[in-house]
Amino acid sequence: MKVLLVNKFHYKKGGSETYYFTVAEALRRRGHEVVFFAMEDEKNLPCQQDKYFVSKAAVSGGIKNKLNMVLHIAYSKEAYQKMKALLGEEKPDLVILNLVHKQISLSIIDAIREYDKKLPIFWTMHDLIAICPAYTMLDGKGQICEKCRDGNFKPCVENRCIRGSRLMSMLSKYEADYIRKRKWYDEVDLYICPSEFYRKKLTCAGFTKSPIVTMRNPLPLDTVYEENPGGDYVLYFGRLAQEKGVKQLLDAAALAGCRLVVLGTGPAEDELKACAKDMPNVEFKGFQTGKALEDFVKNSRCVVLPSQWYENGPYSAMEAMAAGKPLIVSANGGLPELVDEGENGYVYRGGAEALAMCIRKMMALSEEDYGQMSRSAVEKARALFDPEGYVLALEEAFEKATV
Repeated sequence: MKVLLVNKFHYKKGGSETYYFTVAEALRRRGHEVVFFAMEDEKNLPCQQDKYFVSKAAVSGGIKNKLNMVLHIAYSKEAYQKMKALLGEEKPDLVILNLVHKQISLSIIDAIREYDKKLPIFWTMHDLIAICPAYTMLDGKGQICEKCRDGNFKPCVENRCIRGSRLMSMLSKYEADYIRKRKWYDEVDLYICPSEFYRKKLTCAGFTKSPIVTMRNPLPLDTVYEENPGGDYVLYFGRLAQEKGVKQLLDAAALAGCRLVVLGTGPAEDELKACAKDMPNVEFKGFQTGKALEDFVKNSRCVVLPSQWYENGPYSAMEAMAAGKPLIVSANGGLPELVDEGENGYVYRGGAEALAMCIRKMMALSEEDYGQMSRSAVEKARALFDPEGYVLALEEAFEKATV
């Protein structure tokens, strides 16, 4: 079959794009054809369909990009027209949506349905934007909030949930209301959630009449699954933002007296470095990628994800497991689903002291017990994140959608 993958970004920006390109490669390996629809960007990877990509729109950058997003945040005529042209040219058998809000808009659903009312549309839910205009379920103060879950999006504006901006929050509320009015979410045939937590959260919200299922994101086809010996440091790698809980990790590292290595950049970077200025056991190594990142992971004792928001199924955790690294995770979102307590890591509930306790247990493991945890992490990664198994599940879902 021919599959059309849709995503705002056509370059390796984050976890959603890792998924997007991994699924494309896995589909091709199974003999399927893949085409793309995305947004123009100088960082995009080469693509034969790029003549159909929509004009760049963003909340940052030049005034042209900002204006383009504001004008088309709920409905992009350009995206509608270009999608219709692409469909006529490529004639796909299945469409899989990823990140499409704001920069592309759901106007593409009108184009798809006008082209073929029965063309299956799947949507992989990388975030919670269908029930939260801020997509994170965090309010303007960075606290978990579910006030918009049932479709009343006024709290988004009242709490300035989008970047602390009343204007951006108003625009996002307008977008969310417009989508509900057009009933676009009911036009999707199947919603795919990378975590059971997201499936339950979205199902309870009742934002669509369509089925919602759980399918774990696949790891890239070239992933190496291997056990690695335990190093002498705890590792965090990812975005440095308030909701990621890195400040709590700093406090826990001080309590546990462990060496902590932090990789990444983000809006909280300066604040976190200031908090750690008198902590010789904490090292900030900046953004890392490729082999450098792999080496940091392999040589660590464990990887910690202290998220203070509803994390989905992050690739950082998946990659760590494939490298035989035990996890220590907070009890938020889908993170606990990746850990079998005491077998491939620990789940902590509470603050820095609870996290420090888990770190102490991890550092105290014997070589034999650590080796068993490493093996369990690899086995669980193989079982949960197999790309071939993911495509087989997509094929099965496609068959059901076309009966």
